[in-house]
Amino acid sequence: MKVGILSWSIDRSRTGVDNYLYSLLNEMHKLGYSKNIDLIHHKKNNDPIYNEFNEILIPKIPLLTNTIGMPLAVKNSGVDILHFPFHWINQTTPFFINYGVKKILTIHDLTPILFPEMFKFHIGRSWAFLLNIIKKKVDFIIVDSYNTREDCIKYLGIPENKIGVTHLAADSRYCPLKDNFKEDLKRDYNINYNFILHVGTVEARKNITSILKSLYKIKKRGLDYKLVNIGAMGWKHENVLEEIQKLNLQDDVIFPGYVPDDDLIKFYNAADLLVYPSFYEGFGLPPLEAMACGTPVITSNTSSLPEVVGEAGIMVDPLDVDALTESIYQVLTNPNLQKDMQKNGLERSKMFTWEKTAKKTWKIYEMINEI
Repeated sequence: MKVGILSWSIDRSRTGVDNYLYSLLNEMHKLGYSKNIDLIHHKKNNDPIYNEFNEILIPKIPLLTNTIGMPLAVKNSGVDILHFPFHWINQTTPFFINYGVKKILTIHDLTPILFPEMFKFHIGRSWAFLLNIIKKKVDFIIVDSYNTREDCIKYLGIPENKIGVTHLAADSRYCPLKDNFKEDLKRDYNINYNFILHVGTVEARKNITSILKSLYKIKKRGLDYKLVNIGAMGWKHENVLEEIQKLNLQDDVIFPGYVPDDDLIKFYNAADLLVYPSFYEGFGLPPLEAMACGTPVITSNTSSLPEVVGEAGIMVDPLDVDALTESIYQVLTNPNLQKDMQKNGLERSKMFTWEKTAKKTWKIYEMINEI
């Protein structure tokens, strides 16, 4: 059995689905599967991961690199199975051109279908339109959570027996630190104060305005904390900036932007609390990463987030700002509660490993190859 994986997304600054693929590939290599895997991407780079797998370059064809070049690379590789780590317009043609190659698609969430108002019109609609077209060309679908599995059954009409769940995990580097990481944050980011952390793109779905309102309220109650948001500015981020101005929190909200993974681990360890009241997530990796670092977590009681956090964190209605505020206040003022949440979070995070994810994914490859 020979498997091809479209890997071009890990060649950029990695977030979200890119980290999923990178972590999956690293574990595939550790388990000895890499000799049977071709990584298909556009151009060579210095990432050492390509030293561990067979590498297939997509030929450059003016204006037709993705349309013709990508399926040509798949054909030339001779793979039996092609894994799409996510779907997007620039990798659609292999679904229709590469006959005889079995196709597996990872669907991380259905946000553009369930919340189209949270995306630019052309992005949300084209995403949903393409997914509804290619779903009939897919031999099997992998999802990150049982919640997304149910969404795929309900909203896409995909048969239950064509969907498999492979939970994500926090990388093993995400753990409690003992060195002088706070000194590093002070030196590199000028952060030397108590802070609440949010990790994610600044966009409507992440519900950051509710965090701002809660921050404003706990400061009124005498708690001196700032909010640090790790992530790029996304669509309609202006609404978040306007809320900061409205609440006069200009000096209390910090946006370091995208940070390297090694620094992100330090932010998790230095934070007193991760607050993640997202309206919808296909999995929700930041809460799991935070728990793996021993950081208390408050998140939403919606979508996949209860599946990830379980009873180790506090879950609230993302629309209930008062409940969010009270939960934040209780955690920050109760050392015993903090210790319990740290302990329970560490234990909960151990339930999710990339080894499990990689083994389940490989079993799916084997199952589809035998059909």
